[in-house]
Formats: sequence, C-alpha cells, structure tokens
Amino acid sequence: MPTYLSPGVYVEEIASGSAPIVGVGTSIAAFIGTIKVANEVSEGEILTPATDSENTTTFSKISTSKGEIKLITNFTEFKKLFGDFSSDAPEGQNTLAHGVYGFFRNGGTRCYVTWISGESEVNDVLDKFEAIDEITIVAAPGSLDLRDDIKDHCEKMGDRIAVLDSEEDIDLSNTEDIKKLKPFNSAYAALYFPWIKVFDPATNRNIDIPPSGHIAGVYARVDGQRGVHKAPANETILGALDLKYNLSQSKQDGLNPDGINCIRLLNGNIRVWGARTLGGDANTEFKYVNIRRHFNYLRDSINKGTQWVVFEPNTPELWAKIRRNISAFLMMEWRQGALFGTTPQEAFYVKCDAETNPPEVRDLGQVVTEIGVAVVKPAEFVIFRISQWDGSGQ
Repeated sequence: MPTYLSPGVYVEEIASGSAPIVGVGTSIAAFIGTIKVANEVSEGEILTPATDSENTTTFSKISTSKGEIKLITNFTEFKKLFGDFSSDAPEGQNTLAHGVYGFFRNGGTRCYVTWISGESEVNDVLDKFEAIDEITIVAAPGSLDLRDDIKDHCEKMGDRIAVLDSEEDIDLSNTEDIKKLKPFNSAYAALYFPWIKVFDPATNRNIDIPPSGHIAGVYARVDGQRGVHKAPANETILGALDLKYNLSQSKQDGLNPDGINCIRLLNGNIRVWGARTLGGDANTEFKYVNIRRHFNYLRDSINKGTQWVVFEPNTPELWAKIRRNISAFLMMEWRQGALFGTTPQEAFYVKCDAETNPPEVRDLGQVVTEIGVAVVKPAEFVIFRISQWDGSGQ
C-alpha cells in the first residue's frame, strides 16, 4: 500500500490479473516445395537476379538454402528468395511458384516457405514448423509423397490443417483409380480434386498445376471476409482458367462421402464445391473443414488467452474470473454468427466451479473448466420441395 501524507485525491492503477481473450490468426500458411537442384545451389549459393531486355529485374534462381524457412508477405519477396516462374527452373520450382502465387492471388497475406529435395528431409522442416505457433495451414504443392508426413504433423500439433493435392491423372471410369484419390482418413486434412489450369508466364501457355496453394488462399479470403466458421466452399478460385477434368454431379456423388473435395466449373466460374475433411462421413463430428478449423481456433485462442491463470490461487474467485473471460470471448463468437443458437445459453456454456474442481483435483494443482459450444454446420445440401398447388388453401 502507498503512503499518503497530504490531503487530496489519488488515482491508482491496479492490475486486473486477467486480460480479454483475443482470437488468434487462422490464415497463415506454410508451404514446402520439393525441388530437384544441382548441389551448388542446394547448399544455398546466392545467385544474382537476372535483367531482361526491357531492363526489368527478374528472379529465376533459388537463393535460399535448402530447409531454410522464410516469412513471405508478397510474391515479389518470394521471387527474390525462391525464383520466378521459369521454363528452365529446377524440377518442382515452377510448381511451388504457382502455388505461392495462387495463395496471394486468392487472398493470402502471410506465409512461410521452404524447400527440400526429397521426402527424407521433410521431418526436419516439420520440426521447425512446430516452433512457429501462427501456422494454421500446411501445404506441399504437387509433392504427393509428403502427404502422410504433413497429415501426421497437423494431427500432432492439433492447431493446423493440411491442404492436400490429389493425383494428377485419374481415370474416372476406373473404380480402382478413383479409390486412389483417398490415401487415408484424417480430420486434420482436406484433399482437393482435380488439378487446375492456369496461365504460365514462363511458357506463355496454360498448364495444369496442383490446387493446394490457391485453396489455401481461398481459406484466407473466407477467414477475412466471413470468419473461420464459414465453410471455404462455393468460392471462386481466382487465376484458375479451366480444370484438368470437368466433373458432373453424378461423379461427385461418389467422391463427396469420402471427403474428396471437388473443384467444378459452375456457371462459368471455377468453384470449390466441397468442404469436407479427408474421410468425410468417417470423421463424424469433424467431417467439415470449417468445424475442424473453428475448433482449432477456439482451442488455441482460449489456450493463449488464459496463460495468466497459471500459478494463480485456485479459489472460487479464480473460477469466476475464468468463467467471465471465456464467456466474454464466446459471446463475441456468438454475436458474429460463429455459434448456433438464438440466445447465448443455447450457443455455449462455461462451467468452472466446485463440481469441476473438487479437493482431489485441486490437490493435483489442476483447475478444470468445461466448455460446450454449438457449432454452425454448413448447409451442404439445400433442398426445396416443390409441388403443384391449386390455390384453394394452405
């Protein structure tokens, strides 16, 4: 307590002991490129940018060491570090360039990028990704050999999702070929089919590329415009000119239940026409991408926003503070339309009291809070029942 010696009004600042929970970011992607390069480049030799006939600086060479992770905020930065679109680039470099370009074109603003030369090197990169908390999306454009590793990484971390590419060439009339589209089930992964066609400045023609980079950008765009609770589907893929395969509704009927998210040409636009995690119906309550990502967001936000609780006296006063903090955060989620219910009581509950924290729990140094949320599920099947009516009554 301060000492007061003369009459007057004194204003003191008192720490509240807690802070409002702030939602974490949801649209920071991490890209891994598999690039086959010469030894001298793989060791990180810095190569001078080239200048074309119009005196415009271009970047067609890799100047970043293998396995080195760089934060990229625009495509110009990417070109300086990983090379521009190029017809004579090392195998895999052009694919990575198109993936990152598609991310920024579709609404992405920040991503981490690295490259490796083969699957044997991916674990070192994923270990480094573990230390970067803000990553929420992981993709390896065109690198199908890395899908299992990336999926395992996302399941282990529990705060990110893998955006995966399908096989490029599939015989849609062959049942065995179609089965190859689903490599595994995972509520922490989403797979998109087919590959998309984009314009390639290096060759001045349209080429087929894996869609994962563009899809990650769609995630970021939807997060910014609507929120992570909105399914990243029925969205136009900017930069996509056509598809490797044009799918009908009947073809998608056989893919959607397994969580193969189709990209389709609808009303003249290339649209994402699926919002399921890989495995679909098999993933039960987490069969939708937006529900998986929304839970990741809620869990990570609450985790980071309640760090002040650690080592506080485990008393009813603390329990009340926890309830207020989490309830205030979930109230904001409900007001933004991210939780289902006409009232807050229908949308969520927070329980932290003597029942969840009996003496035996407190003796272990634990404080337990139960949280229930009513998530918003996407209207995946919109059904209108139409019949003839003679106008004589209801």
